Amino acid sequence: MTATTNTIAKTRTNTKTAVDTRTEVSRGAMISINTAGAVIGLWSLASLVGGMVAAGGPFALAKAWFSAITGM
Repeated sequence: MTATTNTIAKTRTNTKTAVDTRTEVSRGAMISINTAGAVIGLWSLASLVGGMVAAGGPFALAKAWFSAITGM
């Protein structure tokens, strides 16, 4: 006579993750503020370069700016 043993093991695992919504909102706000700052910085750089090209160089731009401010 032969004996056969079947063992069935059942395991159950539960995982719970807690997300802090304040951290996620803060991260989104930081990303949007940094993106807006980068866009403003790039726009100002492009405007400065465009002004230098239109004036004929950085010294001509400074001279034109000074004359515009003082009225001379």
